[in-house]
Amino acid sequence: MSRIQRINAFIKLGNFLKDPKNGDYLQELAISANRKNNWFTPVNVLGSLNAIATRFLSEETLVAWVEKYPEPETYRKIGVIMAGNIPAVGFHDVLCVLISGHKLLAKPSSDDPVLIPALLEKLIEIEPAFSDCIFFVDRLNDSDAYIATGSDNTARYFHYYFSKKPNIIRKNRTSLAVISGNESENELHALGNDILQYFGLGCRNVSKLYVPKGYDFTKFFESIQSFDHLCLNHHKYFNNYEYNKSILLVNRVLHYDNGFLMLTESPAMVSPISVVHYETYENMESMKGYLEENSGKIQCVVGDKNNFPNAIPFGHTQEPELSDYADSVDTMKFLTSL
Repeated sequence: MSRIQRINAFIKLGNFLKDPKNGDYLQELAISANRKNNWFTPVNVLGSLNAIATRFLSEETLVAWVEKYPEPETYRKIGVIMAGNIPAVGFHDVLCVLISGHKLLAKPSSDDPVLIPALLEKLIEIEPAFSDCIFFVDRLNDSDAYIATGSDNTARYFHYYFSKKPNIIRKNRTSLAVISGNESENELHALGNDILQYFGLGCRNVSKLYVPKGYDFTKFFESIQSFDHLCLNHHKYFNNYEYNKSILLVNRVLHYDNGFLMLTESPAMVSPISVVHYETYENMESMKGYLEENSGKIQCVVGDKNNFPNAIPFGHTQEPELSDYADSVDTMKFLTSL
């Protein structure tokens, strides 16, 4: 199968996902995914599929991205162990493997058993030649290279078992926001989306705030109040909120609470569901040094580009481009150089 065939198939998949005529199919797919994983609300599933279609599979974007890389000299079998923290999060790795011409040995997450198989089934329907390139497996012994995403604990396991072959192994990362104190209500509302979209389960969700000394959180809480319906009406999220609230109260930990989200001061970057950690900073220069020192633990930095040129604007953490590779490791460069 030629590169142009592969590209055209993915473009057609994107068009299928965007076509209003397929709304009933996608709605049923979203409901099926929700039945398997209550964190995957139909709204979030449809939002994720739409993001894949518009940000990854539009013709202009896809062609420009693929053309930056050479065709591999040899096609390999790539074992991919996928995450399942947010809907269809493993799709980018699937796209990278197949668009570069390799064979995919896929092991979807048990938390996302519906979406990736459904998308690949549709891809094969669009381009039957992909049936010789896509395999769902329980064991990855036949792989020539590996891409594995998991926690810090599972990463140690992956390193042990996959170390003899080329690999990309991803660990826990999280995202943070640097607040100057001059943000508008709209910016703070957008920050609420960075925190609460997908209930905070993604590595691109903000779980830590850095604020100036003496910062008043009143405006922040007022700006995100409209997210209450999202959080209060989802039993899994609200159960986590009540549990984490009780822990903070029993341990007499000082915290701010608006009824669905809590803020507490902590040096830890990763926070539990329904909790966001914060720390204060002296000046922007000290923050720049801190971010540089901890870059290996950070997926996204949200803030003002005037202070941090690589920062993501408020509200855009869950809008990655094709070249926004997880852990800043260029997956396509890895695959095309095997």
